[in-house]
Amino acid sequence: MKRASLFRTGLLAIAVLLLSGCATIRQGEVGVKRTFGKYSDTPYTEGLRFFNPFTTRIIKISTQTENLEVGLSIPSKEGLNILSEVSILYSVAPDAAPEIMRTIGTSYEQNIILPVFRSSVADVTSRFYAKDMHTGERATIERAIRDQMMKYLDEKGIRVEAVLLKSIQMPPSLARAIEEKLEAEQQAQRMEFVLQQARQEADRRRIEAEGVRDAQNIISEGLDPAILQFKSIEAFLELAKSPNAKIIVTDGDLPMLLDSENAVQTSNRLRN
Repeated sequence: MKRASLFRTGLLAIAVLLLSGCATIRQGEVGVKRTFGKYSDTPYTEGLRFFNPFTTRIIKISTQTENLEVGLSIPSKEGLNILSEVSILYSVAPDAAPEIMRTIGTSYEQNIILPVFRSSVADVTSRFYAKDMHTGERATIERAIRDQMMKYLDEKGIRVEAVLLKSIQMPPSLARAIEEKLEAEQQAQRMEFVLQQARQEADRRRIEAEGVRDAQNIISEGLDPAILQFKSIEAFLELAKSPNAKIIVTDGDLPMLLDSENAVQTSNRLRN
């Protein structure tokens, strides 16, 4: 009975040890085994992993995209300090997890990402004016900061996916100056549009006048004496067909037709 009891006690102890030395690695993370203070070169992927809890520990590291938010004062080219909130989207390469644990540790955000970020921000934003952070240049600044960080972090196994400048708080005087400048630029654009419309209207009128002039020139060039004589004959023939009384005044070339009232008045004047 004593032997059976000892056997059961031993099995229970072994079961407790096995259960206490079990780790579950989920998707989106890797496990780095540390035995007697030495890290393994090969990380564990997702699954159930057993280990000796007396000599070994498995440290889990996320390989998903992480969002590190930072609030800081960034310098501009004209020497101003601008308050901003920045999001750093990064992820850890699974194969680089053991080396990160050996050389940096679990506090890699504080130990390496933030210092590199602050240095990169100061280097990049000092090449841009403060107003650029409110225009399309913001995307250029974000890409430049990311590229600057990747020069150092890529070899460490940390991928910077994006750097996003969120809230930008400028000094009130500068903000007013930028707003006034933008309003002036918009006013200048509106005036340019008005001037462009005026130029287009002037061009339209000039083209229309040129068309009328060309039409008149064509007509005047076509009215030679022979054509005028022919038209005069046609007019006489049409007048001869009419039964109404008319007075035709002509120089022998071009007729002028008068109606009955005007014809009487003209006849009286001729008699007198």
